[in-house]
Amino acid sequence: MAMYKGFNVRVYGILVEDGKLLVSDEYIKEHEISKLPGGGLEFGEGPIECIIREFKEETDLTVTVKNHFYTTDFFVKSAFNSSQVISIYYIVKHKGKINLPVSTEKFDFKKRVNGAQSFRWIDINEVSENDFTFAIDKKVATLINQQKSLFL
Repeated sequence: MAMYKGFNVRVYGILVEDGKLLVSDEYIKEHEISKLPGGGLEFGEGPIECIIREFKEETDLTVTVKNHFYTTDFFVKSAFNSSQVISIYYIVKHKGKINLPVSTEKFDFKKRVNGAQSFRWIDINEVSENDFTFAIDKKVATLINQQKSLFL
């Protein structure tokens, strides 16, 4: 039996602006990953604090949480270690003007180094499971499609 290494709690934000969903393309541990902006919950912070911090760190945007959208309801083993991943998704809204460099190309990095990140917008009416790398994000894409009225 594989060694169990605890839980990995991830928190992500669903930001839709003018009918488009913000997606993060990242290069992590020699893997190209497409996901929603967000990341790991740190010890001592709550999930809402986490998504506000992660958005500020990744995008330099100040966001507020509108409401909870989804929390993982099935088992997912981490792609990077032996932990179980639990992801929490919030619908977020930005404060002020969005002045974020974005691309129309996937994985449009200046350098392909660990931690490289680029952003792009996907029309909310065209979001699909294929836009994302991991199983939980794929499920969230399906849920977004089923509940588009929340984002328009």
